[in-house]
Amino acid sequence: MREALFYKKEGERVICTLCPHRCSLRDGQIGACGVRVRNGDKLHTLVYGKLASIAVDPIEKKPLFHFYPSKQILSIATVGCNMFCKFCQNYTLSFFDGKGKTLNIYGQDVMPERLVEIAISYDSMGIAYTYNEPTVFYEFIKDTSILMKQSGLKNVWVTNGFIEEEAQLSLKGLVDAVNNDLKFFSDKKYKKYTGGRLRPVLETLKRWKKMGVWLEVTTLIIPEVNDDPAEIDDIIDFILNELGDETPWHISRFHPHFKMANHYPTPPITIRKIRERALEKGLKFVYSGNLWGDEGENTYCPNCGKLLIKRTGYNIEEYNIMNSKCKFCGYKISGEGL
Repeated sequence: MREALFYKKEGERVICTLCPHRCSLRDGQIGACGVRVRNGDKLHTLVYGKLASIAVDPIEKKPLFHFYPSKQILSIATVGCNMFCKFCQNYTLSFFDGKGKTLNIYGQDVMPERLVEIAISYDSMGIAYTYNEPTVFYEFIKDTSILMKQSGLKNVWVTNGFIEEEAQLSLKGLVDAVNNDLKFFSDKKYKKYTGGRLRPVLETLKRWKKMGVWLEVTTLIIPEVNDDPAEIDDIIDFILNELGDETPWHISRFHPHFKMANHYPTPPITIRKIRERALEKGLKFVYSGNLWGDEGENTYCPNCGKLLIKRTGYNIEEYNIMNSKCKFCGYKISGEGL
């Protein structure tokens, strides 16, 4: 175990201040994430250097479509999460019931120095902290990220955005790119389906932009849950007004899973209609997720409409960007490493 960052003592309780749950813990009690425990007057992380998953992925899998396209990135995870999504795709890593049951802590012991060596040996552009929620293994990420930056490599977060301001801001200069979920535009739905809340996620999204991090946003479209046109418009308007029209939005098709295994999948036409609506309202880059072969996987020039990047799944089949500009009309395409 390592001593955790971001906690304080208040009377007989230790308060974790890493995420908006702000768990108030008795001695020996584990936080809602399942991986932070009080020992005496201190808070410890149970997953420092405990890698439950490690793989090399295309950056497009995160998904990040405007950040060094076609590059490979080392992707790692521990166990634990600070949301409890009923539709979680990685529940074997993430799920914890938050009711005192101890999460099964497992993983291969890999320290930050060794992880940097592994990334370099695989010719990876950097490390993506993904699969489970990066916030819950914050201490390990921060130590690793410092070494990664010293080695000239990139740090990428794939996150639910449920993190407190102080912790997020202390990452300034260490995080290069983020894909942040915006699961709903309803606090009630956040509570019902994830155990989280809307407002902290919105604030996190705005702070990423202010921190100068390259940001892309993902929304999983679940039939009869968050596909209502009014809620979709709210999400689009938030991205337009608070994050900027150049911010890529990935709208992903839901497949029945975990506690929503009996729900039905998103009809492809729903994804296509939402994408059309977002483009009509002014977003420049809107992508279809979990819909391989759809034209919504491609990048088109917002100025001349020509095809810039043709994708099938995670593979790039055609590339028409030169020096971050459209090859046909010279329009500047937002992103990094284009």
